[in-house]
Amino acid sequence: MKTTAVRLYGKRDLRLETFELPPIRDDEILAKIYSDSLCMSSYKAAEQGPDHKRIPADVGENPIMLGHEFCGELLEVGAKWQDQFKAGDRFVIQPALNDPKDPYAAPGYSFQYIGGNATHIVIPSIVMEQNCLMTYTGDAWYYGSLTEPMSCIVGGFNVNYHTKLGSYEHIMGIKEGGNMALLAGVGPMGLGSIELALHGPKKPGLLVVTDIDTARLERAASIYTVEEAKRQGIELHYVNTALVEDAVSHLRAFTKDDDGFDDVYVFAPVRQIVEEADRMLARDGCLNFFAGPTKTDFSAAMNFYNVHYQNTHLAANSGGNADDMLITVDLMSRGEIDPTAMLTHIGGLDAVIDTTLDLPNIKGGKKLIYTHIKLPLTAIDDLPKLGKTDPLMRALGEIVERSNGLWSKEAEDYLLTHAEPIA
Repeated sequence: MKTTAVRLYGKRDLRLETFELPPIRDDEILAKIYSDSLCMSSYKAAEQGPDHKRIPADVGENPIMLGHEFCGELLEVGAKWQDQFKAGDRFVIQPALNDPKDPYAAPGYSFQYIGGNATHIVIPSIVMEQNCLMTYTGDAWYYGSLTEPMSCIVGGFNVNYHTKLGSYEHIMGIKEGGNMALLAGVGPMGLGSIELALHGPKKPGLLVVTDIDTARLERAASIYTVEEAKRQGIELHYVNTALVEDAVSHLRAFTKDDDGFDDVYVFAPVRQIVEEADRMLARDGCLNFFAGPTKTDFSAAMNFYNVHYQNTHLAANSGGNADDMLITVDLMSRGEIDPTAMLTHIGGLDAVIDTTLDLPNIKGGKKLIYTHIKLPLTAIDDLPKLGKTDPLMRALGEIVERSNGLWSKEAEDYLLTHAEPIA
C-alpha cells in the first residue's frame, strides 16, 4: 500500500512524499486518514526537530509522519485485534499513549508510519494496547479530528482542583457554579473551552472571556451569545483588556463582592497575563496554565503569600488522556457539545508544510486538512470573496452561509466530492 504523507526530517525540514508502507503484522492495523487538524504542537515539533522531547534523535535517517488530530477508516485489521475492530470502522486516536517504556512516544511525533498528515497509515500495536484507538460513530470527518483538541480541553477542566476548608480532600474539576475566566480566550482552544463551559457536564455560574483582538471577540460573541449562556444558567461577559486601564480590577469587579475567580485559564504564554491571572484568584482559586511555551526558561511571578494563606494553586496539562478522549467522544456523539466553532480554515495535504511552519502567524482558529485533496489553505470567512471567481468556493460559501458561517458536514461532503484529488 502506497501512502502520501508529510514527514519530518529535522528542524523545519518537512517533505511531502509518496512511499510504500510495510505490510502490516498480526498486531497492527492498516488505516486510511480523511482529515487532520493542525496543532501548535506540530509547529513546535517542526521547529525543534530532534531537540523536541517526542521526536526521535535519528529522525534524519528515519523520518516521522507529522500530525496527531486525525480521523479515518480502518482498512485491514491484524489477527490480534479482530475481536475488537473490523475493516470499515471509523476511528480517532488519543496520541498520549503513556507507554511506560517510552512515556514521550506519540503518533504524529515519534513513529515512521502513523501520523495525521497522510493518506494511509499503519497503526502500531502499542496504540491498541494502551486503549488509544477508539471507534468513532460520527458522520463528519472534521468532527472526529476535533475530538483530540476537545479532549485536551476536557483534560484541562478535569485537572483543576479545589479543596474543602479544614480538609485535605482535593475535589477534582472546575468549581461548579463558580467564577471562571478564560484569558486570551478566543483562540481555537479558548473557543472550545467556552463550548465546554456552556454545554459540558459541570458549568460555572460566571464566565468572563478576554482577548485584545476585537474582531475575534466579536466572532466568539456571535457564536456563543450572552443569551445562550443565560439559558444555561451562566452570566457571560466578553472583555477586550486592551481597552481597560487596570485589567485585574476590571475583571474582578464582575465577581460578587470582588471575591475573585475560582478557575482562571491562561491561553497565551505571556508573563503579564500569567501574573494578572494569579492576582485574579479567589481563595482556593486554581490557575490553569493551558498555553505551552516554546522557551524552556519561561517564568512568571506568583504570590506565595496567597498560596499559603488563601490556598491558591496552579495546574496545567499538555493534553488529554484516554479517559478524557472517551468523555469527549461520548459528549460529542450525544450532541451535548459541538466544537465546530474552533475551525476557521480548510486545506488539502499540499497545504500542510507551509501552514505548519507559519502556524503562529496565521490568524484564526483550527486549520483542518483533508488529506486526499489538493487545496491551498483557505479561510472559511473568505469563501464568498473567493467564490466570485471560483465555482467550488462559491458553492462552499453558499453552504457555509446556511450554517451561520460555520463549517458543516454538507460543506465537507461537497468539498470531498468536487475538489481535485491529491496525486
